[in-house]
Amino acid sequence: MDILKKIEKYREEEGNMRWEGTFAEYLEIVKEKPWVAQSAHSRVYNMIKDAGVEEVDGKRRYSFFRNQIYGLEEALERLVEEYFHPAAKRLDVRKRILLLMGPVSGGKSTLVTMLKRGLEAYSRTDRGAIYAIKGCPMHEDPLHLIPQHLRDEFHQEYGIRIEGNLSPLNMMRLQQEYGGRIEDVVVERIFFSEDKRVGVGTFSPSDPKSQDIADLTGSIDFSTIAQYGSESDPRAYRFDGELNKANRGLMEFQEMLKCDEKFLWHLLSLTQEGNFKAGRFALISADEMIVAHTNETEYRSFISNKKNEALHSRIIVMPIPYNLKVTEEEKIYEKMIRESDVSDVHIAPHTLKVAAMFTILTRLKEPKKGDVDLIKKMRLYDGENVEGYNSADVEEMKREYTDEGMSGIDPRYVINRISSTIIRKEVPSINALDVLRALKEGLDQHPSITQELKEKYLNYISLARKEYDDIAKKEVQKAFVYSYEESAKTLMDNYLDNVEAYCNKVKLRDPLTGEEINPDEKLMRSIEEQIGISENAKKAFREEILIRISAYARKGKRFDYNSHDRLREAIQKKLFADLKDVVKITTSSKTPDEQQLKKINEVVARLIDEHGYNSTSANDLLRYVGSLLNR
Repeated sequence: MDILKKIEKYREEEGNMRWEGTFAEYLEIVKEKPWVAQSAHSRVYNMIKDAGVEEVDGKRRYSFFRNQIYGLEEALERLVEEYFHPAAKRLDVRKRILLLMGPVSGGKSTLVTMLKRGLEAYSRTDRGAIYAIKGCPMHEDPLHLIPQHLRDEFHQEYGIRIEGNLSPLNMMRLQQEYGGRIEDVVVERIFFSEDKRVGVGTFSPSDPKSQDIADLTGSIDFSTIAQYGSESDPRAYRFDGELNKANRGLMEFQEMLKCDEKFLWHLLSLTQEGNFKAGRFALISADEMIVAHTNETEYRSFISNKKNEALHSRIIVMPIPYNLKVTEEEKIYEKMIRESDVSDVHIAPHTLKVAAMFTILTRLKEPKKGDVDLIKKMRLYDGENVEGYNSADVEEMKREYTDEGMSGIDPRYVINRISSTIIRKEVPSINALDVLRALKEGLDQHPSITQELKEKYLNYISLARKEYDDIAKKEVQKAFVYSYEESAKTLMDNYLDNVEAYCNKVKLRDPLTGEEINPDEKLMRSIEEQIGISENAKKAFREEILIRISAYARKGKRFDYNSHDRLREAIQKKLFADLKDVVKITTSSKTPDEQQLKKINEVVARLIDEHGYNSTSANDLLRYVGSLLNR
């Protein structure tokens, strides 16, 4: 019943939004809200802008695309700033077909679908309101009623430019239904809907021998020719092609480059002049954004054909590469799994991250700088801090290859392998090793992977496995260290006492003998080495710790185990190194004693409660790390 109430409420809201009045009344709305007369390109741009824009590191991030498209912020910024924005300002770029080019499953279709669904929702807002001549199958702009000789004056008074001419049908209706009285023409508010074929259209090519141009431009209505006596009578024509119905909004041209030439020539006039030819009529005006998408191979083939040169200059190509960030790739998988029927299966922590690492490695190109390997590059692209590198280095790497991200493994392949793992194993839990195994097995079945590429990808799976080994050890390390929390705190306090004495150049007092002793350099270095602090850097690190302790003291806070991330990591690693033998015994013993069993249960409980594992995946992790330590 709740859903029925919501449907009823939605119907009421739409009813309240509806408006109908004369052209004279519409002009009052235009004077008050000039944005209702904006062009299709302007409407798309304002829709994106009104959803919110953030400045992040000097780059614009558009909220409109959030939670749907991941890791393509730079491509989307370029798309908005180089196409949508200038097109909205009526610059020449609006007279171009927008062609999204990129690899399969890279987000091109998702992007177009977002624009279409976004326009449908935007047309129901005050800022996105659209009005059309009532009864017009093309939802024509009412301002086309203004005669050509008055348009300059209209622009001076209203600040709005009018482009396009009244359609043949509305020209006839103006004379026959309204006696030429423009001010009496009925105007209504319309709402975009792809399902109802209002302002949103989709054209998909099929067999060129059977597909008719009428799919694009409409066709003669043979049932009415006898009534109206002529094929050139607009009442005997169905203005129901995709170009007609997408007027005022957006038309998606699927697989445009596979289309027969006769369909593409109609786009030449539409993009450049804003009109197209249909039947035995004068040119019909249409204001719509045409978005097409294709892959790189088809595009190269298209531009190599000299016959297509006229269309080349009418197209703006926007590359839509694969995402190159591990964390964003994870989100793509999470979204795809969430929308599936296997969303109830437990996926152990880091499983999708490790799969994403493999995928990103296949998309990256080897850095030209010899001191950077693919793993470092992957981490830098993901926003991680890598010692010795900064944001300028990342930008330089991105400039090395203009086509980076246009090849590699697609998200669908990974999800297919994860799905097959879940279905085949029929278990309530899968982990990173299960998925890496499935990815490896799937390479044999992938039709487009050559033997050379397969060997490369197998190497990337090995690299992802090594990364997982480190992650797994750290997970268990943290869980064990928490079980020895008192030991960690004691070690921390002992280290801080020695650091304070070292920095202040004083001696410590032995708690047993009472004699003065030098700071324990061996202890301090055994901890600092765990996080790669060199001999030359130790003094600066220790002074930084002392400064942090003083800052906490000034604020009345106590410097504790969680106050310095790198020091905490060093303490954990040191303690784990000291506990390694205990971990080996407790994780690999087939018949653990009571004390060992208690410790295992504590660690499993912590992995479940604080790290997101379930009982199966936690025990699998412990066994795996035990085997790694025993090697």
